[in-house]
Amino acid sequence: MDLLDGLMVEVPPHLGLVAIAAQQTQGKGRDGNVWLSPVGCSLSTLHLHIPLDSHLGQRIPFVQHLMSLAVVEAVRSIPDYQDINLRVKWPNDIYYSDQMKLGGVLVNSTLMGSTCHILIGCGVNVNNSHPTLCLNDLIIEYNKKHNQNLSLLRVDYLVARTITVLESLLDAFQDKGPNAILPLYYKYWIHSGQQVRLGNDEGPLVWIVGIDDSGFLQVHREGGDVMTVHPDGNSFDMLKNLIIPKN
Repeated sequence: MDLLDGLMVEVPPHLGLVAIAAQQTQGKGRDGNVWLSPVGCSLSTLHLHIPLDSHLGQRIPFVQHLMSLAVVEAVRSIPDYQDINLRVKWPNDIYYSDQMKLGGVLVNSTLMGSTCHILIGCGVNVNNSHPTLCLNDLIIEYNKKHNQNLSLLRVDYLVARTITVLESLLDAFQDKGPNAILPLYYKYWIHSGQQVRLGNDEGPLVWIVGIDDSGFLQVHREGGDVMTVHPDGNSFDMLKNLIIPKN
């Protein structure tokens, strides 16, 4: 992101730009969290031009959802890899099932005239078993369990395939809006029927039902209406201490 920050205004609108690192020394996550970046991790930042008068320009929070979805779809759309249990967690994480984080997305945006310049940082554990778990660990385990011989994935292959999938998702979104991508998003997300508490650990229990037209989370309280909620901005886990925004 530091590299592209000074270059993005010089890039013609019809060109794309991506920076790829083998390792980072100052990796960052959401709200200033550190993102560990060992060798074997896929580390990239992509620059996009988004017109403000477009479907996505009016719904910039969806950018992080589209990128997370692109990573998952890039893997699970490979022939024979559809059962590798990679999923999306709202708002910006890539998970193994609902158990372990394998990747994340960080989006920075800059408004210049009628164009929003977006830098999408994405880190995915591909071939590094530490500090948590990586994509190739899942493939190895799948091969053992199902007596298969799926090839391990390379970082460069995942980056290229993810960008190709993202281009398709962006085109669909810009053509028809959120409804063009939500069925695929819900296919892979981990929150179906999930319950969370509002405000704090003692707050009311609600069911997650989906995301709204702006990309924020929707929840339903028994006997009440569907509400839109936001993270409180302080929680490490973005599904803890959700708050109802003021009108």
